[in-house]
Amino acid sequence: MILKINSSAKNEFIEVTAMVKNTIQENKWRNGILFLNVLHTTAALTINENADDDVKTDLINALNDLVPDIRYYHTEGNSDSHLKASLIGSDLTVQVVNGTPVLGRWQGIYFCEFDGPRSNREIKIQFIEK
Repeated sequence: MILKINSSAKNEFIEVTAMVKNTIQENKWRNGILFLNVLHTTAALTINENADDDVKTDLINALNDLVPDIRYYHTEGNSDSHLKASLIGSDLTVQVVNGTPVLGRWQGIYFCEFDGPRSNREIKIQFIEK
């Protein structure tokens, strides 16, 4: 199963929790483990707060401070994107109980774009039933 994501900015955190929940419901997955993997080297996945959009802004600003867009040996102009994606990570594992992903009250699943804007970014989803 593949989820398609479109981004609109170079650096962007896009909440995909609703898409993931819809996929679980459409497939009637009840109890087990959900594996999510982003299929790009300049994007990532994370779980973080979804109640305050300022958290996304803070994360992007902190990553930009940690990994500035400076001259790198990789000359395609997106080396900082590769480094940011490596810091965050390309995969997540989420428990599913009674057809619902197990997330904290303020948690959401985010696709992290670091080389946008892009269309048709992909998240691979695999479910292992209990």
